[in-house]
Amino acid sequence: MMDGRVAAIREALDDAGYYETGIMSYTAKYASAFYGPFRDALDSAPKSGDKKTYQMDPANRFEALIEGELDSDEGADFLMVKPALHYLDVIALMKENFTLPVAAYHVSGECALLIAASERGWVDREKGIHETLTSISRAGADVIITYFAKEWAEKFHKAK
Repeated sequence: MMDGRVAAIREALDDAGYYETGIMSYTAKYASAFYGPFRDALDSAPKSGDKKTYQMDPANRFEALIEGELDSDEGADFLMVKPALHYLDVIALMKENFTLPVAAYHVSGECALLIAASERGWVDREKGIHETLTSISRAGADVIITYFAKEWAEKFHKAK
């Protein structure tokens, strides 16, 4: 999320001979209410103020294009959108405008919504996970980072 960071990391990796080490940039990290469960688990919520000073305005999807261009030029190998589910339009925008793979981070609060709804019997957990991850993929994500990864992989492989 800091201009020049990808270039500095790329240079340090290359100088150390790690030419094949990929860099996934936090290209479009939006200020979001959906980071809460993770922050609470780590007790990493800001003690004062908030982290929005270095996170993007949720209303501004086009800033992602500027950040994507910068990260691409600096040597990123993946461009990430975080959160995923509430920014499907940004994932699609990134996919349409860049040749680099797009990663989507399906954050803790987005997962918690599904978990809570399934625990209350409002949503079928497996179907809800499938539909959610499918929508993120359909938006253009090449990689999905999710707390449901292990669960989904086990169910997917068992089904085959």
